[in-house]
Amino acid sequence: MQFGLNESQELLKSNARKFFAGECPMDAVRRLMETETAYDPQLWAKMAEQGYTGIIFPEEYGGVGLGTVELALLTEEAGRALLPGPLFSTVALAGATINAVADHEHKREYLEPICAGDARATVAILESSTSWDLGELTMTGVNGKLTGEKLFVTDAAVADFLLVVARNGVFLVHAKAPGLKITPMLGMDMTRKLYTASFSETPAEKVGETGGLAKAFDIATTALVAEMVGGMQRTLDITVEYAKTRKQFGKPIGMFQAVQHQCADMYLETESSRSAAYYAAWTLQEGTPEAPLAVSIAKMYASDAARNVGNHGIQVHGGMGFTWENDIHLFYRRAKASETTLGDATFHRARIARHAIDNAV
Repeated sequence: MQFGLNESQELLKSNARKFFAGECPMDAVRRLMETETAYDPQLWAKMAEQGYTGIIFPEEYGGVGLGTVELALLTEEAGRALLPGPLFSTVALAGATINAVADHEHKREYLEPICAGDARATVAILESSTSWDLGELTMTGVNGKLTGEKLFVTDAAVADFLLVVARNGVFLVHAKAPGLKITPMLGMDMTRKLYTASFSETPAEKVGETGGLAKAFDIATTALVAEMVGGMQRTLDITVEYAKTRKQFGKPIGMFQAVQHQCADMYLETESSRSAAYYAAWTLQEGTPEAPLAVSIAKMYASDAARNVGNHGIQVHGGMGFTWENDIHLFYRRAKASETTLGDATFHRARIARHAIDNAV
């Protein structure tokens, strides 16, 4: 395998960084997170023009046809900019799910609008008694209708349709379907809104079986890890810059060994998470047998590392790290929210253990 990015990948990453820096600076992030949905239609249209909404999907459905590595590079830069809105929910989660479980006609109907930027979507997964392994789902599609409740559904208020994971398949529900109620939930991350989706005899269209969800969720998990890496890098950058300018006893605090140690730890965990994310993306792109294991290792490590990097960043800032005007707490909020999304470190350690036991038998 190549341990470095090729020229086109470097160009994609560079262009994405410039795009998000220009179109989504921190004042725009703060403005959007104060809204009910954290969604900007103009920003979404510009991302679609760049091909970001169709980056990993086949060209026959209007996509760009790139791989999981390119998706990871894009979401890394989105995480660095603390991008608000439904890019992750629509592309990495819902789009990947449709691409994995749906047939050709359903892809034509639902994946093409996502690629074109004409539709936003999300996936409703968790119930009150379930975890990310989906072993205890109770919701079942009966006679083309769904009844029940899904929790922690990201960006549901701006989605044109929801993909609902049930015991007997993956169902699609249009946003304006009768019996569907979307209720805001209080979340840690104000740039990625959470909702409860309640269904009462809601018309639903079955688009596929649950068998393909494992790969789709692995793609989404890898994209999320890369996004976490981008946030960790930005936290490190902000912290190092602060340590260079903040003075105590007539010297920049960055000259003190205790502060240097914290910044060094932040750098180590950021780079290690980046390596794990890139490798997981590569294994998925190449279809190697160790892909699920690589994804779990990446999420396990990044879940802990992102929290640690945020902790160190706030400690170096001292009292300034807790002020509303300082941006670092916003990245920490995203890190804490992403830590548990698609499985926390404990969940993925158990998944790694099951993988090791199965291979040992």
